[in-house]
Amino acid sequence: MDEARAREVLAAAGVLPGAAREARLLALGENAVFAAGDLVVKVGRDAELLQRARRELEVAVWLAEVGVPAVRAAEPKALLVEGHPVTLWHRLPDAVRPAGPRDLAELLRVVHATPPPPFALPPRDLLGGVERWLRLAGDAVDPADAAYLRERRDGFAARAAALTPRLTPGVIHGDALPRNVHVGPGGPVLVDLETFSADLREHDLVVMALSRDRYGLPEESYASFVEAYGWDVRTWEGCSVLRGARETASCAWVAQHAPGNPKARGEFERRVASLRDGDETVRWYPF
Repeated sequence: MDEARAREVLAAAGVLPGAAREARLLALGENAVFAAGDLVVKVGRDAELLQRARRELEVAVWLAEVGVPAVRAAEPKALLVEGHPVTLWHRLPDAVRPAGPRDLAELLRVVHATPPPPFALPPRDLLGGVERWLRLAGDAVDPADAAYLRERRDGFAARAAALTPRLTPGVIHGDALPRNVHVGPGGPVLVDLETFSADLREHDLVVMALSRDRYGLPEESYASFVEAYGWDVRTWEGCSVLRGARETASCAWVAQHAPGNPKARGEFERRVASLRDGDETVRWYPF
């Protein structure tokens, strides 16, 4: 799904007060995210994401009820428009500053201290999207690389299932990065709630450890995250397993953008090569 297709779906949904062509594109990934007036609209890549969109809205309503700082839903139900899930959100005030690792850690402490919701949350299916992302990549990626990632996925899925956690399992965000925190006039709030799960709390902490190791997060920034949260997941013997699983998923995620996008293909090839070589020092770049 490119921007043009997402705008077609947005127009067909008829949820904006103005023309879809005038909405501002904020992001284009698993979802195309548009802003217009007081609303933000998320258009999902395909119908397979409908259930996740529904759950994200359910999570948003629950977080509002329990007072966890998070983005709020403007409509409680997801639409399915021309095969794409569409959800509506209240637009947040403009950011007063970029979110940092400490902001994220403090919000994670709140989430991790929150009792489970009255509805069932799924386990964190970190590797569940690998097959769909590789399918969307098609012949834009080397079939041998796709086969390698599938084999790696299966291996890490089995190892992750056997882990013994250090922290008590429970509610997690599931994609805990500073980019999923918005700091407005009222303070930091969580956004992108679609990966909320009930699973190992360590999932939320490994993300930042990987940011330090792969994406160039400065050591002092990682230290501020650890200080604010109160524990360094790298001291846990299972850290390398969750890290490896997330690397596998992150590599496959880029693959879906490879058709027609040389930069995505190049980044995918960089990531796969580093995994094949077992070189944990190769820098990855956000995409």
